[in-house]
Amino acid sequence: MDIQPYTSTETLAVGRPWLMSMLGIEANQTVTLDLAAFDEGTHWMPPTAHQPERKLKSGIPLGRITASGLFGPYDSAATDGTQTFVGFLFTEIAYAPTSTRAAAPLMVHGQIDADQLPVPFDPATLADGSNTQFVYKV
Repeated sequence: MDIQPYTSTETLAVGRPWLMSMLGIEANQTVTLDLAAFDEGTHWMPPTAHQPERKLKSGIPLGRITASGLFGPYDSAATDGTQTFVGFLFTEIAYAPTSTRAAAPLMVHGQIDADQLPVPFDPATLADGSNTQFVYKV
């Protein structure tokens, strides 16, 4: 019987092809995400045998849910507060399948290539009151 301790390390490279420059990365705000608002396949990838936790994709546009104060994916057709764009999820967020909330960095200004975001996003259709502190690739 072998009872030796076993240690492993996993290194992940964070890809942000949607980020056009380093402008704004030092001004991220910490927010709390409502994980139930995010959809499998669209916002997070399903777990695998080697990666048991779920992982939200970086670059997801976010809005604030009025009733709870938590953050969810921006949806221009919503009426729960997420129709007002507040910023982008700055980095991937890993969480357990049973989690209901997660802390995350919210990018509130910078230079963005909207074509490289993980979900469709058209800055020309932003509602009144939405964050306008971004410059988008034209």
